[in-house]
Amino acid sequence: MRRFHILSLLAIVAAFLVSCSAQRKAAVASSSADNIPKREFRGAWMQVVNGQYQGMTSAEQQQRLLEQLNVLQQAGVNAVFFQVRPEADALYVSFYEPWSRFLTGEQGRNPDADWDPLQFMIDACHARGMELHAWINPYRAALKGLRKGDMHHKHPWFRFPERFVEYDGLLLFNPALQLNRDYICTVVGDIVRRYDIDGIHVDDYFYPYPVAGVPFPDDADFAADPRGFADKGDWRRDNVSLLISQLSATIHGIKPWVKFGVSPFGIYHNEKASSAVPGSATSGLQNYDDLYADILLWIEKGWIDYNVPQLYWEIGHPRADYATLVHWWAAHAGGRPLFIGQDLERSLQYSDPQDPARNQLAVKFRMQRDEPVSGYCWWYADALRTHMATPSGKAEVQAVAHAGTLALQPLFPFIDHKAPGPVRKPAKIETDDGPVLMWTAPKFKTELDRPIRYVVYRFARGEKVDISNPTHIVALTSHNFLNLSPQTLTQPLTPNQEYTFAITALDRLQNESRPTTIKVKL
Repeated sequence: MRRFHILSLLAIVAAFLVSCSAQRKAAVASSSADNIPKREFRGAWMQVVNGQYQGMTSAEQQQRLLEQLNVLQQAGVNAVFFQVRPEADALYVSFYEPWSRFLTGEQGRNPDADWDPLQFMIDACHARGMELHAWINPYRAALKGLRKGDMHHKHPWFRFPERFVEYDGLLLFNPALQLNRDYICTVVGDIVRRYDIDGIHVDDYFYPYPVAGVPFPDDADFAADPRGFADKGDWRRDNVSLLISQLSATIHGIKPWVKFGVSPFGIYHNEKASSAVPGSATSGLQNYDDLYADILLWIEKGWIDYNVPQLYWEIGHPRADYATLVHWWAAHAGGRPLFIGQDLERSLQYSDPQDPARNQLAVKFRMQRDEPVSGYCWWYADALRTHMATPSGKAEVQAVAHAGTLALQPLFPFIDHKAPGPVRKPAKIETDDGPVLMWTAPKFKTELDRPIRYVVYRFARGEKVDISNPTHIVALTSHNFLNLSPQTLTQPLTPNQEYTFAITALDRLQNESRPTTIKVKL
């Protein structure tokens, strides 16, 4: 397509305060037909530990990643959690840890081509209007089955083996040691500093999942440095909380706009276990008691920016009912965006209690959207790709997840609430490839205010310009131009018709500017 250079830029960056009530209104603004929010996190976990990329050349891996992203885009996904550090290794160019065996088949072996999977994914996601959150496993140093003899000499275990513990076949950074917290934050800080990521994501592996009759080996650590705690459980929770607090400070100290989120196990605490701790009407494994992860404290302290509890159970599960847990987490969101981790395969496997002829996918989405929930995340990306491979599966996912709409990210006003200035000088220009809508980007003074994406809305002649309705969004783009040909828009345009286009600018946290309008006759 022929590109035109626009010489003038917007002179003043306007600022406005988004109140909590305004944020909520924007989050739930939806079309009357589909009840689909305008702002919604639509994520997917892209794991690597299942070995899906092993045995491929770098070119084949790149092609597979692009194919997966294209399917995720069709499913409406606007954010990806890409696993980059599964066991003190790296799917990126790291100065501290070896290349992952889940990329090359052997820990420490370089890829067969000069490429960086994390940078590749950042570029590919941003080109599709998706966020990229680097997903790390902070404590895990080796999964079951990885022998020390197969670990690369660059692995941190060879430098300070005294900082690690073994439990149930796993090799773990000892959560009790401040030196380990410092090291993990150094690794994360390196990622944040060198890569244009949108977030750092941590999943549910804090203290390891307990094995009956096998105590975690930390008696000596507790005796040596109890830090005033009489109860070992409280001490363990504080160990993890110290890491979360330090990670938050590290990430935001380098780039304030990079979001820090956690996807905990789906049960915080069983109410029947103790009334002293907020709990749900469940009877399963517990974050608070078994994994020593005090998520509600992290939310209260503002250490995490979003929460994605893994609610993988079905509606009606006898020990961990999905409906019970959606309501519980929504009631304990604590003013932070709450996304729901959705197990696609289990949702398809079980029937809707109100309609046995249908699966639970649609009713789960209705249930979460009836709560103050800001989005969802699919577990897992490849299962979504498999389901989308059939016409019926593709139609089902698209109807339930987005109904043909594009979604902006939820607001994070506690990080930044100032919107960029409005775009200026919109114009329609005829090119060899058809009509192109162009505009001038607003100026900015700080990185938080920099416009990185634009929203283009379309309205029929005489129709009221209402940017709260996502059905009017025809494109999200990182460019200051848009080809109005049918293949670039979510909704085709009718020849010889007049439309009003409204264009807004989004900053790094997707604060949205006031709309600038232009009437276009095709």
